Amino acid sequence: MAKKSVREALRLDQVDLSTLDPAGRPIGPKNKKEAAEDLAATGTELDGLQEALYAENSRAVLLVLQGMDTSGKGGVVRHVVGLVNPQGVRIASFKKPTPAERRQHFLWRIRKVLPEKGRIGAFDRSHYEDVLVPKVERLLTAAEIKKRYKEINAFEKELADAGTTVIKCFLHISPEVQKERLLARLDDPRKNWKYNPADIDVRSKWSRYQEAYTLALRNCADTPWYAVPADRKWYRNWAVSRLLLETLREMDPKFPPPAYDLEAEKARLTWNDPLR
Repeated sequence: MAKKSVREALRLDQVDLSTLDPAGRPIGPKNKKEAAEDLAATGTELDGLQEALYAENSRAVLLVLQGMDTSGKGGVVRHVVGLVNPQGVRIASFKKPTPAERRQHFLWRIRKVLPEKGRIGAFDRSHYEDVLVPKVERLLTAAEIKKRYKEINAFEKELADAGTTVIKCFLHISPEVQKERLLARLDDPRKNWKYNPADIDVRSKWSRYQEAYTLALRNCADTPWYAVPADRKWYRNWAVSRLLLETLREMDPKFPPPAYDLEAEKARLTWNDPLR
């Protein structure tokens, strides 16, 4: 029997968040040491594949990271996306839309920061903020949100048709671990800057956000979602790194052949050597 891939193990086919274990380890390493060793090896291979993708310059990858506060979106960007050459990466994050952004279609600000060909893009939060927050805060009607679900599916298909492979990760964290991480931000002066009093207001709406996530995951599944257990930071980082690695392996980017005569260029270097 073929070994199960991480994408197969984490793919979210039946969306019932109550059945997902935020501290689970459905595949892969069982402890932090194993994960660290594997992450180092993964990083070496990822770096090579990313360089080939950059050189090929015909396709792109977009890593979408969604999850509740403290689920580790920024941590994934640092520890996973940070494994490759930053010249081949485009990172974007999305907060509350500005007045100027609200005057545009909700996907307008997303389109502005899509990865160019040859790049890996990483979204710390994404276009899904524009269906999650309006659902929780009742800023849009049910019909308007349903329309946005359809537009998101069409948008992601458009990306795929244009050569961008989208990897959507739902970083699943428990309310207990979120509380621990928020307290850690308050207790450590070096982390105080990461704390936002508004996080408590969002936390008080936990069940409503879980409902909003459930609906978004179900209705925007034309491009598959991967449920990444996020209570253990080391497992979260390992899992996303493997999702990215498996995707790039399947894409199999190739270094382009030289558009010049190799031997002729070697000869030119010899005959035009200023040290002769």
